[in-house]
Amino acid sequence: MTMSRETPQGVPEILHLVEPPEAPLDAPPPVVLNLDETSSPSEVMDVLSLRPFATGEQPWSRSVRLEHVKPEAPLRPPAARTVRAANERGKESVLAEGEGWTLLTSRWKSGIAYVSVSAVTEDLAQSVMDECVRDATDPPKTDDANVEMGFWHMGSRGPVRTGRAISADAWQDIRRNYTAPVAEALDRVMSLTREEVTGRLLLLHGPPGTGKTTALRALARAWDPWCQSDCVLDPEALFGTPSYLMEVAVGDEDDDDADKRRWRLLILEDCDELIGGEAKQSAGQGLSRLLNLTDGMLGQGRDVLVAITTNEDLARLHPAVVRPGRCLAQIEVGRLTRSESLAWLDDTSVEGEIGADGATLAELVALRKGEKAPEAESAPSTGTGFYL
Repeated sequence: MTMSRETPQGVPEILHLVEPPEAPLDAPPPVVLNLDETSSPSEVMDVLSLRPFATGEQPWSRSVRLEHVKPEAPLRPPAARTVRAANERGKESVLAEGEGWTLLTSRWKSGIAYVSVSAVTEDLAQSVMDECVRDATDPPKTDDANVEMGFWHMGSRGPVRTGRAISADAWQDIRRNYTAPVAEALDRVMSLTREEVTGRLLLLHGPPGTGKTTALRALARAWDPWCQSDCVLDPEALFGTPSYLMEVAVGDEDDDDADKRRWRLLILEDCDELIGGEAKQSAGQGLSRLLNLTDGMLGQGRDVLVAITTNEDLARLHPAVVRPGRCLAQIEVGRLTRSESLAWLDDTSVEGEIGADGATLAELVALRKGEKAPEAESAPSTGTGFYL
């Protein structure tokens, strides 16, 4: 078919419109992948990498998310032919291909990478993936001063866990930070083994600055031989999204030996709204899902413990959370007494700064640094426990 139009100069121009050949009646419908002017180079590569899989040319796919990727790791076989490469906003993407397979790798400066392979056979897809990830990671080194902890959050591709080494004092080194009844209660928790676990919920409640987070870091170190510790950064999303909760609850089930599989401790900080007396009204299904994870159907067969910190008084928490038999321990982390505070400071010059009701750990740290304790009437109220 032909047609003509005039150019701006008045010269007729002949256009040839070629009709596409008719597809066979039994042909599969064409695959349409959409891009627009807002698509970034890496997004274009994401789309291009899907074409062989979408058309069925390479029907087998494997993908993996890696942490602690070595900077020098190529993340692709030596024979790979680079088709596209992009580097933008701290993300490096490479689209490569080989005989019968296509590979997309995305790497971030944080040491996280995402690798996806499609291939003509299942064995080929797996072998290419194995070659990509072989010796590609180097887990964080831990020593007597730190422990590896995972951090969960809901990312753009779904739930994401990132592991990193954090500082964690040995319990005996920080035991004096807590008043005697609290220290004795924490002694029992710190010394637990996997065989001695009864309840699945550990509740630490008390005013801000009393050392709840510090105690949980020490707990992660004490339990490290048999329990993996994960901090959930967005607990409201965890208990508000069933797919997120399932990903975290099921975990890595590669090890079928229950005796060798490590338990997991999920740490949820400052969850006042989730477990408060009005939680059902304010948090919807969040409280129900938390209880289901600890001792309901979801928790059956899952070696998962949940540690929660809150600034709320025990009497203001939801009765279902604090009922007998549900908690591994309920510990009120309060102020040190006046005598304990003075012994902690070991400095008679600040004796006048300690009131009759003692002091919190945060206040003692501030006094040791030479900071004046705020007056009771002018002290700002806060709903967070900060790093203590």
